Amino acid sequence: MRKSHPVRRAVLAGAATVSGIVLLLSLKPASDPGSAQAAGQAPPAAAGQAPQGGVNGAVTGDAAQTQYGAVQVRLTMSNGKITKAEAVQAPKGGRSDQITSSSVPRLNQAVVAAQGADIDAVSGATYTSAGYKKSLQSALDKAKASAGAQQGSGGAQTLTGDVAQTQYGPVQVRVTVAGGKITKAEAVQAPKGGRSDQITSSSVPRLNQAAVAAGNAQIDAVSGATYTSAGYKKSLQSALDKAPAGGGSSQAAGSGGGQGATRTLTGKAAQTQYGPVQVRVTVTGGKITKAEAVQAPKGGRSDQITSSSVPRLNQAAVAAGNAQIDAVSGATYTSAGYKQSLQSALDQAGG
Repeated sequence: MRKSHPVRRAVLAGAATVSGIVLLLSLKPASDPGSAQAAGQAPPAAAGQAPQGGVNGAVTGDAAQTQYGAVQVRLTMSNGKITKAEAVQAPKGGRSDQITSSSVPRLNQAVVAAQGADIDAVSGATYTSAGYKKSLQSALDKAKASAGAQQGSGGAQTLTGDVAQTQYGPVQVRVTVAGGKITKAEAVQAPKGGRSDQITSSSVPRLNQAAVAAGNAQIDAVSGATYTSAGYKKSLQSALDKAPAGGGSSQAAGSGGGQGATRTLTGKAAQTQYGPVQVRVTVTGGKITKAEAVQAPKGGRSDQITSSSVPRLNQAAVAAGNAQIDAVSGATYTSAGYKQSLQSALDQAGG
């Protein structure tokens, strides 16, 4: 019998080794870090990504102030995915017009591609990019709160109110709502410096306690802290207005969470050439049943224009059921501000 040639033995040994390696790889355990993706399971969401909770509709972030003007981002979402990003406010005038027109479209595209706030700044538009990302993150935070509320009314959500400007400085309130009740209230901004330090340290804890006890913004002002109390209540109400339908109780978010629930939603103040315009709407069963301007231009000629135009705008909002209403002749600026604030109120309802 002929002995095997050394070369043949080497080839057979190599083939056996390769077969063994292939067999071992085929038996790789499912706990391999890459196996979840290979099996079609989504990896854990990273911070700053769009929430995956079936969020639908428009979500508008808070306006971020920059050295060259305000930046405010609105997202359109479908089933938790960002389908559109736009800047409803951006720096304008002079050189800013060119920077905005060049950078904002690129930032919008980056958001949709990244599905979150983890995007690069646009070269030459550092301030605009920073403000954009800050407002974008605030929109994502609101969408996340909405997604959490949809998973069950017992889930806790954090709602941050708009900044309320007072004579002595800004006041901004953040509340935690769980099971439809306010479980925690805190002032993330309050007047400070000099006498304000003492007033803030004395009044804010009492206002926080009152908010939790009342479960809404109908709380008494603290004696000796009139301006701080007024700003606190205004920001608190705006935080509660952001509670999504079905996510709060009659105390924290309106009356009930069913399809016939009544909610009051206050839009952001829209600055116009003649003064701010801010709209509050009452929505019942998904329809606007009442609209009112809680702020409107006043003084001199503005009083006449406001008294004539605002009632007509209120009626138009109820009739249309949305912000697609015609401007009132002779009240162009007031009408534009009204529609902008009205849209921001409706954005809070996700429609």
